[in-house]
Amino acid sequence: MELMSYVGMVLAMLVIFYFLLLRPESKKKKALEKMRSELAVGDQVTTIGGIIGTICAVKDESIVIETSADRVRVEFAKWAITTRGAQTVEAQK
Repeated sequence: MELMSYVGMVLAMLVIFYFLLLRPESKKKKALEKMRSELAVGDQVTTIGGIIGTICAVKDESIVIETSADRVRVEFAKWAITTRGAQTVEAQK
């Protein structure tokens, strides 16, 4: 009978682990992939390196962003984009 209670405890721990750690991470990953697939010209984005710019061109696996008033254009892989929209210090708090 003790073996069944141990098995039950292990199963309960696995279920809790799934709902607290794995499932939210999976949802976040899907939302990030959806956001990256919906990127369009004119969107303001931030890269994983903290570079903020406006999208000038969208390709299959990369995007080109314009980073400043000097019209500097840089090409990034789509996976390097972390957020879409204007980033402010107040929004991050």
